Amino acid sequence: MQTFMPALNLDTVTIAVIGEGEAAENKARLFMAASCRLIWFTLNRKADIPRDLASRAEVRKGPIAWGALKPARLVFIGVQDRAKATHFARRARRSGALVNVVDTPDLCDFTTPAIVNRGPVSVAISTGGAAPILARDVRSAVEQVLSPGLGLLAQTARDLRDVVKARLPQVDDRRRYWEKALRGVAAERAAEGNAPATRRALIEVLNRNDETRKGIVHIVGAGPGDPELMTVRAARLIRDADVIVHDRLVSEGVLDRARRDAIRIDVGKTKGHHPVPQRQIEEIMIEHAQKGLRVVRLKGGDPFIFGRGGEELDACRQAGIEAYVTPGISAALACGAKAGVSLTHRDHAQAVTLVSGQPKPGGRDADYAALASENHTAVFYMGVGTADKIASRLIEAGRRADTPVCIVEKGTLPDERVLYTTLEALGDFIHNAGVKGPAVLIVGEVAKAQADIRARETFTSTLAREVA
Repeated sequence: MQTFMPALNLDTVTIAVIGEGEAAENKARLFMAASCRLIWFTLNRKADIPRDLASRAEVRKGPIAWGALKPARLVFIGVQDRAKATHFARRARRSGALVNVVDTPDLCDFTTPAIVNRGPVSVAISTGGAAPILARDVRSAVEQVLSPGLGLLAQTARDLRDVVKARLPQVDDRRRYWEKALRGVAAERAAEGNAPATRRALIEVLNRNDETRKGIVHIVGAGPGDPELMTVRAARLIRDADVIVHDRLVSEGVLDRARRDAIRIDVGKTKGHHPVPQRQIEEIMIEHAQKGLRVVRLKGGDPFIFGRGGEELDACRQAGIEAYVTPGISAALACGAKAGVSLTHRDHAQAVTLVSGQPKPGGRDADYAALASENHTAVFYMGVGTADKIASRLIEAGRRADTPVCIVEKGTLPDERVLYTTLEALGDFIHNAGVKGPAVLIVGEVAKAQADIRARETFTSTLAREVA
């Protein structure tokens, strides 16, 4: 470890910024919402100060008087001239301050970390000045994981600390309480920004025994496979889950976001092989929630698009279990976008329909007459095994035999394949190309538009190589 970042209490601290322009402004903005006293010294008497900073900082223009830096604990210097920056750094150190000179590590006593701010909770990321852009990238990743309600949760917990200490005098008892309370319903209410409900949830845990702890079920869409395409909320719920009940289409990259001690239950299905019946899946969710655990029912894509999420939501609520749904990016949208196929297009398609290639046994089939319109995109899920039938039914209903089809197999994953064919050749093409799925079939003129673009790019690339 090359750097150590202590947490400085800013309530009684003075921070000074020297300079003007973007470098100095960025340092001053770090403390816009901080409790410290902020003094900004601009060397130019005519310096233009942004309105928001002028209302936050004590702005002092012109030469810096001797002794003016004495109150400061930290001094940030945003001056491009190295000789001047060195001069001010010496003066600041003589006054007892630690110094940061923007983009000049050898003149710094400390570097400025990238900060994730959640009120009382702050996270600092530093590369010791080696790669500030990398620190910002890490900050962006952390921002996505931390709930926006984390600050509210921490503030409410701080307000209740004396109450909890009075009720639970033993340190171990308090530790167990906070572990349970901060990871439960209170975190959900804080994420919603509901301060009164957050406080009530923390007090409720304090007032009840472990046996009465209420569980909860979250039915969560994991997206098409790439973990970076999950929603921020989905990532947080997976990380906080006690139990994860997941389908086959949920990628390992998504499951890796879970806690190591979380219980993982694979209830995946394949064509003709359903080792865990739907009713048993619902019973598993309810059973663990009744034990007071946080259950995440994790589904590929979106749980309400061919995911039976509605059935599972109803089952939980009928059992008296609190249940919520977090949507995910559906396979149709993600695979179309990844392949560059716009599902709707002013020139080619004014509507799009998502269709199951495998209707419920004994249930009604899709309305192929409605799907046969030429200005209409049809996206088939679970259609690899029924491709021949899909093609023949669409052609019988009036869709042209040469209608383009885009096949996206394992969309957004490292081994993704994007293939193009026509409706009349679809069945044989899938067989000959060895398409196994999971895959979506995008039927319509929008597929031809993208196929033409790719063909032109391939031709241009080949021609360039031949010329070279």
